[in-house]
Amino acid sequence: MTTPQTRWLSADEQQAWRALLTACQTLFGAIDAQLQRDAGLPHGYYEILVRLSESPGRALRMSQLAEASTFSKSRLSHAVARLEERGWVRRTSCPTDRRGQVAELTDQGFSALAAAAPGHVTQVRRSLIDQLSPEQVRQLGEISALIAAGGDQGESSGGC
Repeated sequence: MTTPQTRWLSADEQQAWRALLTACQTLFGAIDAQLQRDAGLPHGYYEILVRLSESPGRALRMSQLAEASTFSKSRLSHAVARLEERGWVRRTSCPTDRRGQVAELTDQGFSALAAAAPGHVTQVRRSLIDQLSPEQVRQLGEISALIAAGGDQGESSGGC
C-alpha cells in the first residue's frame, strides 16, 4: 500500500496556521477566564446553556446537543451532570427513543445564563469584534464557516 505524498506547508501557510493557533488560544483563554471569574462556569458550560436556550422548548436531545456544542457524548454527559447539580439543566427520557435522553434548560439555568451573558458579550467584543472592521467580521464569519464545514467529521444520528 502506498501513502500519499505529504503536501508540506509553505512559509506563508505555516505563518497563517500558527497565527490562527495563537489567536484561538488567546481568544478562548480570555473568554474562559472572564466567564470563570464573573459567572463561575467554563465557556463550554456556557455554550451548553446557550444552545439549550436557543432551542424550541429550551431542550435538545443529548446527541444533538453534543453535535451542536462540539462536545463528545461522554464529555457532554459529564458537563450536563455538573449543570444538573446546579439545578440549571434537567435530563428526561426521550419520548421517541427510550434509550436516549433530552437535556432541558431550567428557569434557574436560564436566569444564570441571562446574568452571565452581558459580561460574556463585553469580553467577546473586547477580544474579537471590536478589533475588526465590519468587513473583516463578515470575512471571519465566512472563513470560520468554511473551516467548520471542512473539519466536520461528525454524523447526525437522528436519535436521542
